[in-house]
Amino acid sequence: MSAAYWLGVDLGGTKILAGLFDQNFTVLGRAKQATNYDEGGPAVFARIVSAVDAVLKEAGVAPAEIRGMGLAVPGQIVPHSTVVRYAPNLGWRDFDLAPLFPPQWSWPVVIENDVRMGTYGEWTQGAAKGSQHVFGVFAGTGVGGGLILNGKLYHGFNGHAGEIGHIIIGWNKGIELEALAGRRNLMNRARDVIADSPKAIRKNWKGLDPTTFKSSEIAAWAEKGDPVIGQLIDEAARAIAAGVGTVINLLSPEVIVVGGGLTKALGPAFPERIWEIAQRYALPRATENVRCVMAALGDDAGITGAATYARDQFASTRP
Repeated sequence: MSAAYWLGVDLGGTKILAGLFDQNFTVLGRAKQATNYDEGGPAVFARIVSAVDAVLKEAGVAPAEIRGMGLAVPGQIVPHSTVVRYAPNLGWRDFDLAPLFPPQWSWPVVIENDVRMGTYGEWTQGAAKGSQHVFGVFAGTGVGGGLILNGKLYHGFNGHAGEIGHIIIGWNKGIELEALAGRRNLMNRARDVIADSPKAIRKNWKGLDPTTFKSSEIAAWAEKGDPVIGQLIDEAARAIAAGVGTVINLLSPEVIVVGGGLTKALGPAFPERIWEIAQRYALPRATENVRCVMAALGDDAGITGAATYARDQFASTRP
């Protein structure tokens, strides 16, 4: 039997990451491209193709040796299709990707939500491996979630299960969880809080625009003990904890995986704070023997999940 290789691609708002895996799911190579979403869908997809070409060339693997590919997209996917229903960070709506597949892609492709694929990666190869009931919450530009129930990826009736970022917390104010916890909204709030802060705090921020901060810069300011960033990070942890507590009460997962770029930058203290608060929202004993862990795969969670999901979808259909 010839070697089996699998591709995983994680399409993000700022970068595209492609990974090539062998049948043991060892990463054989990675390739990055800038997304440049403002250039339009076809141009973005051309960079996906370029990243895939680069990773195959790096590993010396021919297209004919690829068994399948998973593509993780930051948005809503029409179930069992190649159509992206809505991807706000990319400006895509009802965008069919199949017509853009190049002739050299002789392998099957499955398209899924990026946070679902991150959760799938952590479940199959990472922090939640061996569990049957997993909830993944990933805090990055926004906040998303993914569900593994009874050992299967759960989509729900319309295919949108797990969207924790759109849970309303503070019902009388209509505030979405993501408004308090996603990096973009977090930094917009930082700008407003700084503007209304005492002179001594405003002085520390003179000439700086927090809305341009990357996750690593947020973490650096938190480590310095900045009171504005510290307060907002704690509010973000509380917001995510409210969502996690609700998920525990509804679905009773055995493992909560906390991941994403913001989480990675802030380190273990962030999921620890989330778990400390989430237990207050959950029913008594509902968190007994439940684990809350930091994602183990880092930036590889999306590509690992996408490639593994492709394997699980296509392994029995390809020679």
